[in-house]
Amino acid sequence: MKRIKISSIILLLLTFTFTGCFDLEEEPYNQLSPSNFYTDESSVQAAIAAIYAQEMLDVSEFYWYMQEFSADQIAWRTWNGGNWGWDEAYKYVLSTHTWDSESTVIRVTWEKGWTAIGMCNNVIYDLENIDAAGVGLSQEDIQAYIAEVRTFRAYCYYNIYEIWGGVLPLSTGVTTAEIPGSVSDDFDEGCKILYDFIVSELDETVELLPQNSINRMNQAANRMIKMRMLLNAEVFIGESKYTECAALAQEIINGTYGSYQIAPTYQEIYAPDNENCDEIVFAYSSDAAHHNVGWIRDMPFLPYTIKDYLDYTPPNGGWNCTCLAPSFDNSANFYDGADDEEATCFLDAPYNDKLGAVYQRFNPKDIRRQNYYADTEGNYVGQFVKGELRESYGTGDVILADADRNGEPLIFVDQLGTFLNKGRNLETVMSPRWGETNSGVRYIKYPFFPEEMGIDFREADVVEFRLAEVVYTLAECKLRAGDMSGAKELVNQVRERYFSAEDWTTAQDELSRGFTAYDEDWMLSEWGIEFLDEGRRRRTDLRRFDKFTQGQWWFFGRATDDGVSLPEKRDRKYEWFPLPENALSVNPGLKQNPNY
Repeated sequence: MKRIKISSIILLLLTFTFTGCFDLEEEPYNQLSPSNFYTDESSVQAAIAAIYAQEMLDVSEFYWYMQEFSADQIAWRTWNGGNWGWDEAYKYVLSTHTWDSESTVIRVTWEKGWTAIGMCNNVIYDLENIDAAGVGLSQEDIQAYIAEVRTFRAYCYYNIYEIWGGVLPLSTGVTTAEIPGSVSDDFDEGCKILYDFIVSELDETVELLPQNSINRMNQAANRMIKMRMLLNAEVFIGESKYTECAALAQEIINGTYGSYQIAPTYQEIYAPDNENCDEIVFAYSSDAAHHNVGWIRDMPFLPYTIKDYLDYTPPNGGWNCTCLAPSFDNSANFYDGADDEEATCFLDAPYNDKLGAVYQRFNPKDIRRQNYYADTEGNYVGQFVKGELRESYGTGDVILADADRNGEPLIFVDQLGTFLNKGRNLETVMSPRWGETNSGVRYIKYPFFPEEMGIDFREADVVEFRLAEVVYTLAECKLRAGDMSGAKELVNQVRERYFSAEDWTTAQDELSRGFTAYDEDWMLSEWGIEFLDEGRRRRTDLRRFDKFTQGQWWFFGRATDDGVSLPEKRDRKYEWFPLPENALSVNPGLKQNPNY
């Protein structure tokens, strides 16, 4: 992959509007020279804001695809005989662990990731070479901005590192005409080099960062990136660092790097004014007028007619291609009114899964486990869309389906299969290729409100780091050290907000369906419930517990596609992704992941 030296201003002009992280008004820049562009502090902030905007897009879409569709909780579903939404298996290969180095989603994610890192390099170079006084800043101010971009570059590197590992290049400047080759011919050695680089960048910059700046890299966000590195060190470099990780997590909780609190209600974390939430450490700034990712948040889950249910017309339509992993097999037909007890839950015998089955892993008294509802006072509750849908949050006429159930009531069921025998006859367990238009429970993380409220759901900032992750990290470290009660107590500090005071008296000691002990399976499940749909399930959950290729859920080991068995355990080569073929073809210095 060629990388022509280009000033940051040219790159920004070609691809971005400067908005977002610093609440800047939109302003055109038509001078290409960095000396002309960097005229004051606002111009420095604008260049940095464009980097945040780029990575916000990558995190919200392509990293989300890679980390969620390849895991056990969310799948890219096709329908209408397995063809509608197929898209030449663009995303379906992630759900079935059948990707290779020529898969389009691999190539596009690679290209997106390097765009953000290249922008960081260019801005760092520019800031190191501009006259601080000439833009009205002190040298200390410039160093603080450089530290911010270096921390963000470390975060960008972390995002691609957990996908490709030790075959990555190490690019930190603009003086070379090409993306360099892989850091090492040895994959494990490359993992260690990159691990040390990311950690050293974080350690060198943390003290120069501000505290409690929610839309910018800050001290706590810096430490949380390092915390993720430590928590996953066994995956990355084969070394256990749980003791060091626990100490760092405790420092963050204690307020060493800023003041944060677990939010008393989950609603304030994702609400349109969530920039005021004390649990959020870092979130990408979003607003309807400028930069937002409203088209990717809830929309992949939702049907085309969701506006009738919500009393709200989303600015971007539903995709109807994504669903939660079903909780039940197809031994009974929920479409026709069968009760849950008539089909077998994947958490029960004979399956006994500890993964997938998302809806049934939620405690029945958890306030999130109800259909999404919002009122005209700006309140909302629930996160799911399940069962028969009626207009106006269930109070109006039945909403009708389209596609293979065109004209029939829209009834979302916690199953996935060809109950109409279109494309393929119904089987007890089927892969996500064979879901009808009503298959699968749908999910709403960021709230919608009725049209008359005048609230645009795109106003909510996109949450990336929050204190609950630190609490769960410390809980896992305690569990791995043998302190089960300490782990449970920490998890319950977060869980309590999801129950009424009355229900909490019993819920605090209840395990999810199919779980019998406060063990690693329980901890992994709690990670999945708390951070459902936040783009992290593969990267910091399944792989750390060795469940990504070695764990069984839903259709793996129970279904076939095109005569190919989808095995219970997958080849361990899928633990890491391959470099895309086109990158290898233009950069002979890159080394393919040895397992591919």
